[in-house]
Amino acid sequence: MTDQNDILFERARAVIPGGVNSPVRAFKAVGGTPRFIQRAQGAYFWDANDKRYIDYIGSWGPMILGHGHPAVVEAVQKAVLEGFSYGAPTEREIELAEAILALVPSMDMVRLVSSGTEAAMSALRLARGATGRKTIVKFEGCYHGHADALLVKAGSGLATFGNPTSAGVPPEVVQHTLVLEYNNLQQLDEAFALHGKDIACLMIEAIAGNMNFVRATPAFAKRCRELCTQHGALLIFDEVMTGFRVGLHGAQGVLGVTPDLTVLGKVIGGGMPLAAFGGPRAIMEQLAPLGPVYQAGTLSGNPVATACGLATLKEISKPGFYEALAKKTRTLVDGLKAAAAAEGQPFNADSEGGMFGFFLMNELPQNYATVMTTDNAQFNALFHGLLDRGVYIAPALYEAGFVSAAHSEDDIAATIAAAREIFSKR
Repeated sequence: MTDQNDILFERARAVIPGGVNSPVRAFKAVGGTPRFIQRAQGAYFWDANDKRYIDYIGSWGPMILGHGHPAVVEAVQKAVLEGFSYGAPTEREIELAEAILALVPSMDMVRLVSSGTEAAMSALRLARGATGRKTIVKFEGCYHGHADALLVKAGSGLATFGNPTSAGVPPEVVQHTLVLEYNNLQQLDEAFALHGKDIACLMIEAIAGNMNFVRATPAFAKRCRELCTQHGALLIFDEVMTGFRVGLHGAQGVLGVTPDLTVLGKVIGGGMPLAAFGGPRAIMEQLAPLGPVYQAGTLSGNPVATACGLATLKEISKPGFYEALAKKTRTLVDGLKAAAAAEGQPFNADSEGGMFGFFLMNELPQNYATVMTTDNAQFNALFHGLLDRGVYIAPALYEAGFVSAAHSEDDIAATIAAAREIFSKR
């Protein structure tokens, strides 16, 4: 049979760089042809060959209810009939802002935007504007979008600022970005001792999802808060991935740490392009049109996207939702660990809420350098083995996975059985 994915990929490569509109979709890390998706429903999607896959990426997190949830579809269809975009305020923007603030106590005000990159970039500008400082602190392995100042790797020493990780980013653009090792308390203390008076903000994924799934230790998260308070810097939690995904109150709720600014995305849009950033009133009122920090967006607060987001937040706020989702995710993780152990495969995994990650090693890593020691070849074999068996996980070693409310016990059991079969043949 002719593989329609191959045909589509050839067409795509002729008109789209690399054949994809986001690099991780290209299968470059794992090899092979990306699957072009035709449709999705519940816990599944179907590719161009009409092959069904159990979906564990969920559009990289937003599809917490599964694809095509009836209440969400109804809300979006109604909104579409009212209009796609106005370039003027709507009541639904207020309703979504109120719903977000009710669930994230650290925020008094919120600004809606269209992407996580836009939200993170704007939060950084706001932090610099509010503090009058230039230096930002981030951590190796944490991804905050593709804004120039954030595409940076660590310098040669603690006192050395970062170097660009992308062509097109001049060194002077990242000269005020400090990149530290995740979960390294000593390095964190030293950085603030050296640069504390110049630091505008510290941005962190408190549960990282872009070096697979790695938690900030409670002591590390607490120390980030203490040092920012002590030195007058703002603590920014990037919860684009974790917000409403690891729990109803995000990673800050799980850790019990209150950030100054929070960046949200993915789940708050229910699959539509929508993101946000917010914090205390005194900081947020520094934004235009009230204050001197400029930020704008033609499609911000899009009426269709806000309808999708509101319907999603309503469903996930129902009693027992997260308990049931966390139980499913833990069943998957524990089952995969047991399957690996039965076949003598080094393996470890972790989860929180509906987000999970696994590593083909015996210890759970605490930083990016350790994650990088994972065996790529073994992961690629697992990825393609699962794909062949109708299970779709992230086509990259360094990405977290996602379980939805639509995944059934049978879906999880089938996934575990497929993984054990692959482990047995290694």
